[in-house]
Amino acid sequence: MVFKNKALQISSAVLATVGLSATAATAQSLNEVEALLGQMDTYESQFSFDQGLGQGVGAAQFSDVSPSDWAYQALDDLVRRYDCLKGYPNGTFRGNRALSRYEFAAGLNACMQQIERLIAETTADFVTRDDLATIQRLMEDFEAELAALGARVDALESRVSFLEDNSFSTTTKLTGEVIVAATGLFSGQDVFTSNQGVANGGNYRAVVNNTDEELTLGYRARLTLNTSFSGKDLLITRLATGNLAAPAFNTNTVVNFAGIQTGETTQTFNLGNNNNNVAIDWVAYYFPVGDSQGYIAANGGIWSDFVPTLNPYFEDYDGGNGALSTFASESPIYRIGGGAGAGFSFNFDLLDSILGPSTITVGYLAGQANDATRGLFSGDYAFLGQANVNISDDIALGLTYVHGYHPDNTSVFDLGGVGTPGVVGTALANLVGGGGVSTDTPNATNSYGAELAWRISDDISFSGFFAYTDATLVGSRKGDAEIWTYGAGLAFPDLGGEGNVLGLFAGAQPYAGSIDIPGLAFDTDETPYHVELFYKYQLSDNISITPGFIWLTAPNQIDNDTIVGTLRTTFTF
Repeated sequence: MVFKNKALQISSAVLATVGLSATAATAQSLNEVEALLGQMDTYESQFSFDQGLGQGVGAAQFSDVSPSDWAYQALDDLVRRYDCLKGYPNGTFRGNRALSRYEFAAGLNACMQQIERLIAETTADFVTRDDLATIQRLMEDFEAELAALGARVDALESRVSFLEDNSFSTTTKLTGEVIVAATGLFSGQDVFTSNQGVANGGNYRAVVNNTDEELTLGYRARLTLNTSFSGKDLLITRLATGNLAAPAFNTNTVVNFAGIQTGETTQTFNLGNNNNNVAIDWVAYYFPVGDSQGYIAANGGIWSDFVPTLNPYFEDYDGGNGALSTFASESPIYRIGGGAGAGFSFNFDLLDSILGPSTITVGYLAGQANDATRGLFSGDYAFLGQANVNISDDIALGLTYVHGYHPDNTSVFDLGGVGTPGVVGTALANLVGGGGVSTDTPNATNSYGAELAWRISDDISFSGFFAYTDATLVGSRKGDAEIWTYGAGLAFPDLGGEGNVLGLFAGAQPYAGSIDIPGLAFDTDETPYHVELFYKYQLSDNISITPGFIWLTAPNQIDNDTIVGTLRTTFTF
């Protein structure tokens, strides 16, 4: 019996408490001991204890005990706190019955062992005297370091208090970028005559003049307010100003595209040129949709805001730490459309098990959304759909479709900027069906593209793209055209130091492969190849310097090599 074994282990101190010594107990005859043990079996049912705490309903479980009894509270505490007293099998306690010394010893032993167990459990994680001595010795050994750490903590608390007292917002963080760039364009020849453009039986002269060959120095500055209300969303408000325009080249060209500027010389810091006027050029809101992400742009939205462009090290979202040109930064297919609209990027777990991490991205952007005569659906707009698949940890593939509508006086690759030249590609590729052919002839485009990113090693990255655009004139003057573009680049990250990037990119900027309009037929064998080399040197965490050059073999699809040289300095904070 469990209780019998425990009864034999009662200490001499406990027995002495009830007036029994160990010697007197052992002096009893064997018969008396057996009688005592038998009697204790009876006591076990009254005073056995449970390993649980606070079980039952306290003294109220006994039918002959009431709250008016003078010892009710003491009995209730012993039962609830220690669970070491039991009643008789019939549910009574018999509190007025005389108690023998053995019964008292058994009950006291049960309660004492329960208390000892509780103390052991409560103090199991307490430190010992040896532990305290070791801690004291370590504190003495590292007294100087602890003092220095305490001073640093005090200083941090002071700084945090200062920032909290002087912060203009508890939800908004300010970031900024300033680009200072020296750039110049150098043309190879001045005049080229072409009979490739034929309209009404006449020959057209392509004139290369008004070329800017001076070295220019200017800047672009962006201040961005990043606001989060829940920690998972992000509201972006960006202010921008600058004074660097793309170098003027070939302002009079083939056919009747007189006065149309090519977009081939555009560099990322040329975007946002406001002639030193400050403007809010981007207002957008990111928010979670389950495991996916939603995006709403009220102004200045572009596809690369939420669509993977798969061009690492070259893509910096038109900032100052990637490629120099807008062409090498991302596929020109992402330059079709822009402005206000919305987009969603969905994660597909089903495809993950087959193809790897995969997303489907869709979006709609309108360049004249704030115009009451055009709005979201009657002006310049574009719809995009893209499937993005990570084939492995090192290879990603994207397939993209963009449908665009371009009213009169609107370029194809204009980021939704109505009335502005394209930010990439030749004039012919940008103004098919627009201001170059007929100011009242809009066009619709369907563009198909593919993008690939391959991390060959930690030190080498390859990326490339291809895009084809089928343009159809939908106004009074019918016709169609084909526009092509492709490119590939090699990037060498951390070459010569952490944060540095050597980039080499080559391809063909968007060009018109053919134009077929009644009364006007144009076809050319000149492909405007683009070769770009740059080296971004990370001077510090916040400053980088990027020298580089861009070689254009046939800008505006005219055989006239041109080189653009640039020295870009970028400050971020």
